[in-house]
Amino acid sequence: MENFNALIVDDEEYSRSSLYFLLQDNCPNVKVINISKSVKEAQNFILENKVDLVFLDIAMPRENGFVLIPLLQEKKIMVVFTTAFDQYALKAIKASAVDYLLKPIDISELKMAVEKAFTIYKLSLLHHQYHDYSKTLSTLAENLEQKSKEIKKLTIASTSGFKIIILTDIIYLEADSNYCIFHLISGEKVVASKTLKDYEEILTENNFIRIHKSHIINLIYLKEFKNNNGLNVKLVNDITIQVSRRRMSEFLEKVKKVNLKGK
Repeated sequence: MENFNALIVDDEEYSRSSLYFLLQDNCPNVKVINISKSVKEAQNFILENKVDLVFLDIAMPRENGFVLIPLLQEKKIMVVFTTAFDQYALKAIKASAVDYLLKPIDISELKMAVEKAFTIYKLSLLHHQYHDYSKTLSTLAENLEQKSKEIKKLTIASTSGFKIIILTDIIYLEADSNYCIFHLISGEKVVASKTLKDYEEILTENNFIRIHKSHIINLIYLKEFKNNNGLNVKLVNDITIQVSRRRMSEFLEKVKKVNLKGK
């Protein structure tokens, strides 16, 4: 593995130094060439130096680290976000398929994030695919701009790259072992290299609900539901899915809420 020129951006001295030593001790291919305690410092450094990878804190009290995104895209820089809290920002990051690390940072997760960043970086150089990665950052920026605090788009990481999906285009999600299949209103199916549980955590505050161990449905595409040897739902594409017994009350409650919200 070649060397990465890395920049750490964090306003907390302890967080900056602990990440620096974790990288030094566990990621020999990462060379930390600068540690910035503010967005402004980071911007100035990036403009004047070659940076391959940025570790960016998203929860600086006086600054928003996300304002660096356009500059990172312009300079074709990889990014790993770090955070100790900010639930909505974390959900937006997960929805955008961008890497993140929760503080206190776990060594194995740090190694995986660096390895993944290097793989994408290498593909970008060989196949000029940074544009695909850049789209994930754009999706993140769009989701963060939503005043409703609801995710509007997902970036799906698959074996062939990244695909942006608008949430209102999803009829339902289906589990397939360690993968997940998105069934879209267009009839297209998109296979994602994450589990149904991963997406359940991202989508639950929208109009989505898990009704079975194998299915999450978008309630805006619910055509009807009836009790016929158990509760069954029919979606607009005429697919019928059974609601598991333990999820019935949650399903009925959410249907009620969605109907009230739509009035």
